[in-house]
Amino acid sequence: MSGSGQAYPYPRRRMIRAVLKAGIALAFKAIARLEVSGREHVPASGPLLVIGNHFHFADPACLIHVFRTPLEFLGGFNMPNAPAVVHIFPAMYGIYAVRRGEASRDAMRAARAVLAQGGRIGIFPEAGSWAQVLRPARPGAPFIAAETGVPVLPVGIDGMNDIFPSLWRGKRARVRVRIGPPIGPFEAPGRGRARRDRFGEIGDQMMRAIARLIPPEKHGVYSADPGIRAAAQSAAAYPWDAATESEITRM
Repeated sequence: MSGSGQAYPYPRRRMIRAVLKAGIALAFKAIARLEVSGREHVPASGPLLVIGNHFHFADPACLIHVFRTPLEFLGGFNMPNAPAVVHIFPAMYGIYAVRRGEASRDAMRAARAVLAQGGRIGIFPEAGSWAQVLRPARPGAPFIAAETGVPVLPVGIDGMNDIFPSLWRGKRARVRVRIGPPIGPFEAPGRGRARRDRFGEIGDQMMRAIARLIPPEKHGVYSADPGIRAAAQSAAAYPWDAATESEITRM
């Protein structure tokens, strides 16, 4: 792996992130009953690409709370499903911005640099929280996994969407986080269509690993039930125009 640790130090923003992490911990204690399993699958050290399903705008906060080691995130500042008040969080935390529908070369360079330093990257392969069932991975997470060869740690998050409805009823939502065993390493040799197809295969492996960690009715396009797969097709379409795949294969 190669990358500029000077341009993309790891860890960083320690003070503000410590404050944010403490605030997130207090919030979860107040509004959710969090159950975490599979911590034994988290490597004690070394680079790691943490992937998870993305059904709620606050999923990154959940991962920040669950993981003890610092996580750098790749994600979009455009959050159409989130209240306006939370839009300041990505800037405060300092995520590496992904411009949806573009290759986001700077974010990809940042990911490689952080992982080269033994750091840990959090990313949601579906690249958005517009649905409540699994959708195909976009090429970004498979690209990073194949370029760096680091272990990929799948995480299933279930119950985040119940937090606010439960809060209105005066109850705490039950949120379950399941951490699976690492998968990979992955490679994507070749160029052009062959490489794009390989990214698709890696993305499917990632999403199937996540599917094993969440309830079957939320497996979406990865469900064994033909009815669930068919119903998920309308949610599978990526809402943002994208030339991403062809651009990434040239990176």
